[in-house]
Amino acid sequence: IGKEKFHKSQHWGYCNNVAMLVGEDKPGIGGEPLPGQKLKPKCSVFPEGVGSDAPAWLAFDKQVLSFDAYFEEEVPDKIQELYRIRHCKIYFYLEDDTIQVIEPQVENSGITQGTIIRRHRIPLPPPHEDQFYTIDHFNINIEVILYARRYKIIDCDQFTKKFLRKMGVRLNPPSGRPDDPYTKQRQKILDSMKPLRPYERIDTLKQFLEHDRRVLRFFCVWHDPESTSHDPRELVLHYYLSDDTIDIKEIIPVNSGRDAVPLFLRRDKLPKYAPTGLYQPGAITSRTVLNVFGKSVGNGGRYILDNRKTGAVHQEFYRDIDLKIGAVINVWGRKIILCDCDEFTKEYYRTKYGIEDFTPVPCKASPPPKPEKTFPPYTGFGSEEDSLCSCMGLLPKPPQKDFKKFMEKDRSATESNILRFLAKLVTDSPIDKDRKFIISYFLSDDTISVFEQIQRNTGILGGKFLERGRIKKPGQELFKSEPSEYFKAQDLFVGARVCFHGHNFLLVDADEYTFNYMEKHANEFSVADVGVIRKKLKGIAEPSSQDIRQMFAATDPEHMKVIEYDLFRNLIVSIADGVFSEHEIMTLGRYYGVRDEDEMDLHFLLAVAQEQLKKKSFENFEQLSAVFIYNDREKCGVLPREKCRTICKSFKLPLADDDLQALLTMFEDDHKQVEYKKFVDGLNWRENQIPAFQTIKVPLK
Repeated sequence: IGKEKFHKSQHWGYCNNVAMLVGEDKPGIGGEPLPGQKLKPKCSVFPEGVGSDAPAWLAFDKQVLSFDAYFEEEVPDKIQELYRIRHCKIYFYLEDDTIQVIEPQVENSGITQGTIIRRHRIPLPPPHEDQFYTIDHFNINIEVILYARRYKIIDCDQFTKKFLRKMGVRLNPPSGRPDDPYTKQRQKILDSMKPLRPYERIDTLKQFLEHDRRVLRFFCVWHDPESTSHDPRELVLHYYLSDDTIDIKEIIPVNSGRDAVPLFLRRDKLPKYAPTGLYQPGAITSRTVLNVFGKSVGNGGRYILDNRKTGAVHQEFYRDIDLKIGAVINVWGRKIILCDCDEFTKEYYRTKYGIEDFTPVPCKASPPPKPEKTFPPYTGFGSEEDSLCSCMGLLPKPPQKDFKKFMEKDRSATESNILRFLAKLVTDSPIDKDRKFIISYFLSDDTISVFEQIQRNTGILGGKFLERGRIKKPGQELFKSEPSEYFKAQDLFVGARVCFHGHNFLLVDADEYTFNYMEKHANEFSVADVGVIRKKLKGIAEPSSQDIRQMFAATDPEHMKVIEYDLFRNLIVSIADGVFSEHEIMTLGRYYGVRDEDEMDLHFLLAVAQEQLKKKSFENFEQLSAVFIYNDREKCGVLPREKCRTICKSFKLPLADDDLQALLTMFEDDHKQVEYKKFVDGLNWRENQIPAFQTIKVPLK
């Protein structure tokens, strides 16, 4: 009952092409053992209920048992050794019961070493050759036979010990590692060949590793006595800490008449007492070698090192302790003065030798001041900048414009970067005094254009009054060497009087963008800096503060704590007595003013937008919504206004830019983020059509 497998095992087969019974070790029906049959496991068996339920190839992946072992190998036909002890490592891989035997490399062993047995499952020795080695066959201080070779396991690593203990194996005590007699004898011979005293060892590796790429730099001067000009020669000395070598480079001035050479002194150790006599090749060596027997014995004799270094040449070289500011060093007969050094060199001497005085030595005269360039006066031909460029060189070049300023201040999206002022002519003529002009200042190139407003029944044609261009300030000499001064943005503000080519203008007002721009860049426009204006007002109003309070109270009988701008302006004018310009008073009024919130009709705007989309047959609302959702990485349902505007422009939404900006503003939340789902639903004229006459007043946020 409950049995699911009923297959029978194959008991007949072929062995060496002979039919025979092969089912002695095979189970019965359904894989169950026959009565009295004991099936031996074909692989390692681990305790059930302990550890992971994953299969062995996954649970024991990259886990290996490591055993230290050795085996004896007979050496025939050799008197020096009868047998050889070879040490090896036995690795047992837990994932698939494979075994690998590796012998470590031994220097000058003369035998092939490395992998003795490649990794695979190894069968047990006869008469159990039909079974394989498992984890149960391994322990410390036992012998295993692998392919007729007997290995003695003497120890194992810590991981193997812990694993075998968890498997319930009682570990035997580790045994000692036997020595190889022949290897021990060879080691005695090698030890006897070593000298009783140590040879002199010249090791520069430590110095190289500690000080590689560390260079001391000194600025030097050499007074060449053979030079006809007697000018000091400027040099740069480099001292390499890695090997105590020195090289020198010369700084050749422009138009000095000297040939430019890569190095004044190539890199090498610099002797202190040079130049000296020349030595024969081989005279200067690091060691002195003596021939003990000469050439008569053997082929080449026998050589030993001379401890007394007979005939050795001793030379003193410059070291880092010899180099300091003010020192005079001998460079192959040339006296060079060290005048200064760089910061790294100062820190090196301060740390190693405790030197604190690094006062540079004045070694050369200060260069003469550069003569100031003088330019001829302006001739009147072309522009002043063009005439000035022709004086800069033999090949005249056109004047270069400030391209960086142009890129920063050029028109970009809603930022026009144009300051517009309303102006009137300052004149006594009854015809001209009522004329109105729009003065536009372009911040990208500091140019000015003037347009006259068209007024009915004046007899004056409006339109362009002054072509766009830079305008000089009045009262300057025409033919002069200095460049002329032009009107800048700081010269234009409400209340300013400017003269453009003989026409006097009074700036009486400005647009909202101009006020906002000047207040945003208050560090450039002092008339729009509330902090500066308040400081000026504080110094004027403090003596008469009581009178000012009474005047405010008189103008506010209902105690509303607000007054009209005209009353506020008249009060400031009476107090300041011409100290403040009209623009500064307007800045104060804008700063302390209370503005009425504008009201916009959201449904009317949506109705107009839907009508426009309907005329242009725009129906791609699903894809527009999908793009909004894709750009909303945080899935919060809102996006920045500029991001929404960019997406709408990419879909070529047939709406004017001002209308689109107004609609996006209406759908902003308290954090100035646009709720794009409501925005798309409001534009969808197919599903959410809004009649044009249905209007609801919504206050502008």
